[in-house]
Amino acid sequence: MSKKVRKTPVWAVVLIVFGSLLTVGGGGGAVASQALAARYAGAVQTQDLFGEAVTEEEAKSDIKGPLNFLLVGIDPRKPETPPLADSIMVVHIPATLDAAYIFSIPRDTYVEIPAFAKSGTGAQRGKINGAMSIGSQVRGKPLPSAAQGFELLSKTVSKLTGIKKFDAGAIINFDGFKRVVDAMGGIDLYVDERTVSEHLAPDGKGRPYHPQFRGDEHPYTGPKKTYEIGNHHFKGWEALDFARQRYGLKGTDYGRQRHQQQVMKAIAKKAGSSDVITNPVKLDKVLTAAGKSLTFNGRGKTVLDYALAMKGLRPDNITTIKLVGGRYPVSGTYLGEKLVPATDDLFEAIRTEKIDEFLLLNPEFLNTNAAAKKGSD
Repeated sequence: MSKKVRKTPVWAVVLIVFGSLLTVGGGGGAVASQALAARYAGAVQTQDLFGEAVTEEEAKSDIKGPLNFLLVGIDPRKPETPPLADSIMVVHIPATLDAAYIFSIPRDTYVEIPAFAKSGTGAQRGKINGAMSIGSQVRGKPLPSAAQGFELLSKTVSKLTGIKKFDAGAIINFDGFKRVVDAMGGIDLYVDERTVSEHLAPDGKGRPYHPQFRGDEHPYTGPKKTYEIGNHHFKGWEALDFARQRYGLKGTDYGRQRHQQQVMKAIAKKAGSSDVITNPVKLDKVLTAAGKSLTFNGRGKTVLDYALAMKGLRPDNITTIKLVGGRYPVSGTYLGEKLVPATDDLFEAIRTEKIDEFLLLNPEFLNTNAAAKKGSD
């Protein structure tokens, strides 16, 4: 009689990774007890992120590919401060449900933001991360709504990409992100360029505000946390800080999206490792942190439903895509970032399930740098 091999509980990995802004499964195989799975799936906050009622048919139908998810990270702010989308990621799952293609939309991308009756705003142009802030304004109420802001952001991303409807969406706050990484015991990542933090001091504390700030790029002073080239073991605050930095040797917001994807792949690898999956105490801490950090909407489906549907999806089948562009000045004034025309062809390839053919002909859209390779091997 053959020895039973312990397999990764895919629902666990998906919940962890969903809670870390990446929707991928890992390992496949037998699922833990439904009661245990439901405990963690039930910890996830569920809100209406799309402003659309779920039909009875949607709620009862099976999950089939292709799928598209919109994942947004927000910086925790005071309750009265409108949220900004600090990271915006789109995950495309093909019809086979066994692979994932991920791209980050640079938060400074200059786009068309649709009119939004709920916030009383008309159509306008601006940086894409501001769409969430604009949409969060609730008419007649003093406090903004991140869920309502997500709704306008999803409409804005749909207009940019041509993806008419997202199958699921999630918001994670950055404090939750740090808790998830720390609960895992940290992540391992290869840093391929010297990266200096604009936000934090070497000890992880926030850099003090410069008393004589006059409108420069960053109003802070004092020593900076520096990530040198090489292999690193990151704590939660280091992983988050590194993912937020765009001012490396390669510069611009495109450096930040690359950092985000490097961190996400490292999290996916750690989430599916035996160090987490086979350690019940650590797994419990990770799942609890992920559940409490996440606001999710699956159009009538739960995180567990999607995890089971994607049981054949492994971290090795993640393809990270970089969006290419540059500064968008008008009459000498910088308004944001503008994506290159070929990006429209990428979006069409995603909509028509021809993404592999597109990437074969346009390898410049692939994130194949040393950090991505060494951080995920």
